[in-house]
Amino acid sequence: MHGIARDEALALLSVNDRELMQETYETARWIKNEIYGNRIVIFAPLYISNLCENDCAYCAFRKANKDLIRRALSQDEIRRETEVLLAQGQKRVLLVAGESYNEEGLGYVFKSIDTIYSVKNEKGSIRRINVNIAPLSVEEFRELHRHNIGTYQLFQETYHEPTYRRLHPRGPKADYNFRLESIDRAFEGGFDDVGIGVLFGLYDWRYEILALLSHIEHLENKFGVGPHTISVPRIEPANGAPLSFNPPHAVSDDDFKKIIALIRIAVPYTGIILSTREGAAMRRLAFELGVSQISAGSRTNPGGYTHDETGAAQGVTATDCQFSLGDTRPIIEVVRDIMGHGHIPSFCTACYRLGRVGKDFMDLAKPGLIKHNCLPNAVLTFAEYLIDFGDDPLRVEGFAMIDNMIDSEIENADLRERVRSHLARVREGKRDIYV
Repeated sequence: MHGIARDEALALLSVNDRELMQETYETARWIKNEIYGNRIVIFAPLYISNLCENDCAYCAFRKANKDLIRRALSQDEIRRETEVLLAQGQKRVLLVAGESYNEEGLGYVFKSIDTIYSVKNEKGSIRRINVNIAPLSVEEFRELHRHNIGTYQLFQETYHEPTYRRLHPRGPKADYNFRLESIDRAFEGGFDDVGIGVLFGLYDWRYEILALLSHIEHLENKFGVGPHTISVPRIEPANGAPLSFNPPHAVSDDDFKKIIALIRIAVPYTGIILSTREGAAMRRLAFELGVSQISAGSRTNPGGYTHDETGAAQGVTATDCQFSLGDTRPIIEVVRDIMGHGHIPSFCTACYRLGRVGKDFMDLAKPGLIKHNCLPNAVLTFAEYLIDFGDDPLRVEGFAMIDNMIDSEIENADLRERVRSHLARVREGKRDIYV
């Protein structure tokens, strides 16, 4: 569970023998379970704006797309989107915006964060907001950090500089170095947890993996901390972005499985995120390859959740999405699927709440100790979901899984009894209990 060096990763990149690949997959699964346990964390993106000054060749939000209806949600609209997410059982949100906001500038993002946190109903509130927005200066990162967010997430898209410059010809994002150095500035601005990623399909995935590992090595050497999460999106069709329908370096399903397994083996401690870009079948396979976080019930257009609920949100259509979704199932179906493959759904935010972040988190994750927190918190948050949002068959099956997991997966007797005690309080109506 110590990871592998770039030259070792390079050797694995060239493996195509089926038996060796099966060993690789089994190793990745073992590592994930040793570090995080048998849980899959669930979250939802919340798009607040599709205004953008960039012209990324693969994105529906690109400035050249004149068919897109542009909008930045009002705070009332953001409040309504949050209410819908809470009614679905979500507890973790990833705030997303194009690289332009409204006349308020970055202050609009800060107000939006405050609005999301302010929304409460009888079953709780959003407990943690992570943020995926454009690169900032160090001082702007300090301001963002003061708004009590969890992870700052930014994808380089492609590390191959000539390809990057060709696919990002105009707008602030055209500056390759400014984007590449953003994660450094986030750390310098006070962030403990950052998320990075590659949009696979823009350039040779082997190059991207090695470059990603080089970036991680740089962060660990400079800050003593690597990425909290790594995202592995593949290009999906996006209206108004012809390149997205014919990616220049399309990644096959077999190679995509190899990508996930390699990242898990090379960077064991990181959370690997798989979005709803992928279909249900690939997401099921990814559970066994090292993925530890997924989005569920996602919508990738501003106002998309409200539109789904009412069918009549003004100015919102399916064509306003940033990219096509491969998995459009509601969250309860995703939960059933996770359970059906022997994993426990988790809505945990405990590490953020307790300040168990950055180096403190890594000190527990790297030797495989963090699962002693992950599994209990998965049990408690899943029990909340079952009681508040599950139907009767799901509750029966879910609590049977919980009882079995407490007995079979939590080895420490004192912790096991503590979890049972907390679980009894959850059944009595207590919420937001964590260890």
